[in-house]
Formats: sequence, structure tokens, C-alpha cells
Amino acid sequence: MASVAISFTLIMRIEMPNENGAFGILANAIGDAGGDVAAVDMRSVSKTRVVRDVTINVSSDVIATEVRKAIERLPGFSIISISDSTFLAHLGGKIQVEPKLPVKTRKDLSTVYTPGVARVSMAIAADPTKAFQLSIKRNTVAVVSDGTAVLGLGDIGPLGALPVMEGKAMLFKQFANIDAFPICLDTKDVDEIVETVVRIAPVFGGINLEDISAPRCFEVEQRLVERLEIPVMHDDQHGTAVVILAALINAARVVNKDLHDLQVVVSGSGAAGTATIKMLLEAGVRDVIPVDRNGALNREDRYDNPHWRWLAEHTNRENRRGSLPQVLSGADVFIGVSAPGILEPEAIAAMGRDPIVFAMANPTPEIMPDVAAPVAAVVATGRSDFPNQVNNLLAFPGIFRGALDVRASRITERMKIAAAYAIASIVTDEERSAEYIIPSVFDPRVVDAVAKAVSSAAVDEGVARRSSVKNEEEELDTRV
Repeated sequence: MASVAISFTLIMRIEMPNENGAFGILANAIGDAGGDVAAVDMRSVSKTRVVRDVTINVSSDVIATEVRKAIERLPGFSIISISDSTFLAHLGGKIQVEPKLPVKTRKDLSTVYTPGVARVSMAIAADPTKAFQLSIKRNTVAVVSDGTAVLGLGDIGPLGALPVMEGKAMLFKQFANIDAFPICLDTKDVDEIVETVVRIAPVFGGINLEDISAPRCFEVEQRLVERLEIPVMHDDQHGTAVVILAALINAARVVNKDLHDLQVVVSGSGAAGTATIKMLLEAGVRDVIPVDRNGALNREDRYDNPHWRWLAEHTNRENRRGSLPQVLSGADVFIGVSAPGILEPEAIAAMGRDPIVFAMANPTPEIMPDVAAPVAAVVATGRSDFPNQVNNLLAFPGIFRGALDVRASRITERMKIAAAYAIASIVTDEERSAEYIIPSVFDPRVVDAVAKAVSSAAVDEGVARRSSVKNEEEELDTRV
């Protein structure tokens, strides 16, 4: 498995000769290997030896390895220890539980625990809906994974997935003030996953499914939606689809095309691709052509995969056949959620007027944006180092915030489409351009806009158990 190139910082504790020019030799070796010395701290000194902590910025794991080897080759220099800023940030985990009220006196203890808590427990037992007011259920989401499709790393198991789910929990809190907790399950069995989540669901107000491989993810989500009366969403499917739709809404406006008239080719028919195709159809795009390794899905071929059969029956209006370049000819939009390097500039040039290209494979897209730019009118990727980053972080915090605010029993297609239009609306007519079709994940307006749109759609659809975001103290009836 190749390492993803990402910059980070090393702190190396190095023992070296205590003589003039020794540090210069070290700094030159680090620089020649591709590292950048950011800071130096003295740890200990003797007449002949010194120990320094050297902070070094590196651009990737490969460069970090080269820096280490370069230092180890220096006569008289030895590395005592190496710390990595990324690993240090994860030391002991990235989240923790803190009480909202101090427990300093006997009165505090009797209020939050026995005997006072018994009155609250009995109130919930008599009216289970009060759990949304009087427990963490009101504002807590479970981030559930089996570790089978983690980022671009594949099946790395529940323990390997845990730091990623912790990170997701952090984002829920940071961006939407939702308390989230990672639940990594040591099973790949669909029945066991569903039963486990159902059993723990009383604690949570929502379930965010994460990094579960296809096609099992479809069944897991569907069965949980049917069995639970709280929002359940597989973010790899629907978060991706929502943000792609948001970006496409604005991209179509940039090139003066109607969303409904677009012919869209989607490369990749896994979790994200299938959800994106269904959402595009729901949003009114009338012609979507799914393409997988063997070419366009069509109604003449037979597929063992039931999801492919559904796609073949409900898409590809002209029943086109052929490879990706063949079906792209004349199309308006390419959306890639598949594999790196599969799209050539010549295929984009053969598309219709002002082609739109969303190359979403991570970390290496179907075509690099700088390669696509000369032949495409609008280009977007999942990367943060190019314009138009399509990132799930624009969607899931606001979607769950809106659903929790009105205590929605589920997340509907209408709620997701409302989220997409809310994201798109952040980019105004005056601001919109080929290089700005989607807001930054750090734009503070996004979560609030998405939450309001989602909660409003939930009320309209009749899946909300509250008609508005009320003051909890005013709403609570404590009569006995």
C-alpha cells in the first residue's frame, strides 16, 4: 500500500559531537534529504557530546525515511528517538468525555446521581420521549464502522479504523456541536452489525455509518432505517452525493446549462457512485450513465449485483454501450468516484460544450486538475490543494444538526436534496465562477444553512417530532 503524501513534523532527539560545525553538518544532511529544520532545543551537554531535539518539517513518509537514513549515515551522530506530530496528536485518542456540571458537594452528587437521578429515570420510563430532553440522546450520534473500507486504506479492521472514527467524532463536535462517539465493530457480518446497532441505539439520537464496504453497506443502512426511529445515514454514500449535487448545481450555472438537461456519466458504481446516481435522478437529472470496469451499465447485459440491475433499469436512457471514453462522447458531465488516472484529456475534449469534470478518486483523482483544466470548463476534486474541493464535511454536520434539532425519525431524499441546495446557495451569483462552485469547509455559514434547510424539509415531510427548535427548558413538562 502506497503512503499518502501529506506534510507533517518530526521531532528527532539526536546525539552528536560537541564540536564546532557539527550542527551545520546535520542541517545540511537534513536539507539534502528534503527536510526543513524548524527548531532546535538543547537537551543535555557534556564536554564531548550534546543531545538536541531537532524539529523537522517533511512533505511525506518517503522524505521522513530519507531524512532518518541521512542522519544515520553521519559518523558520530545517532538518533535516540523520533516523534511524529501526527502520532503525537493521536496520543491517548483525540476525544474525551467531560461532565457538564461539577460534582463538588454531596448535594451535587445526589442531584446528578442517586437518589435524585431516580426521579428522572422514572420520568423517562413513564414517557420514553423525555429521553430526548433528559439524556445525551438529544445531541449524540454514534459513528459506526466495521473497518472494511477505511479512507483509501481498505479493510484494516476495527482497531485500525478507530482513529478515523475518532476524527469524525471531532468534526461533529467542532462544526455542529454534536457529541459523537466512535463505535468500531469486530464483525463483518451484516446481521451482527445491524443487531448490535439496534441494541445500542437507545443511547443515541442518530447513527452515522462510516467506511463499511459495498455492497454490504447498502443492506446495513436499509435495515437500520427500517428498524430504528432515529436518523441513520451512511456518509460515504449520501454525504458524498449531497456535496457532488451541490457542486453540480453551481457548475451547471457557470456554463449556463439546465440541471435537468445534463447528460452525466458516472464512473464507479460502488457506494458513493450508486448514491450519487440516485440523488441526481431524484434532483431531476434525466440522463445518467453509470460506467464500471467493463463499460456502461445497460439493459441488455445481465448483472448478478442487484444494485447494478437497478441502475441498468433506471438509468442510461439511450441504453448506450461501450467504454468510458466512448460513452463520454458528447456528454455534459463526468463524475468519477472510481480509480486514479483513468481519464485522458482527449476524452474530455470529445465531450459536449463546456464539459464539467468532477474527478473524485482520492488521493489521486481520475485525472489531475491541472491536466483537465485546458479542456474542461469546470473542474472539481476531493483534494484540498486545488480549487473546488468536494468534501463530505460540507454535508454531514449540518444534516445531522438539522435532523436532531427537530428530532427527525429518518433522513429522507428530500432532506438530502435540501442540504445540497443549501450548500450551493452559500456561493452567490456574484461570487460564482469556474474556480468557485463550492464553499470552503471552514465557511461558518454552511452548517447553519444546511441545518435549517434539513429541519424545514423534515417538518414538510412529516418525519419531524418537533416543528421547530424550541428552548428545552420551556418545552420540558416536569409535572408528576
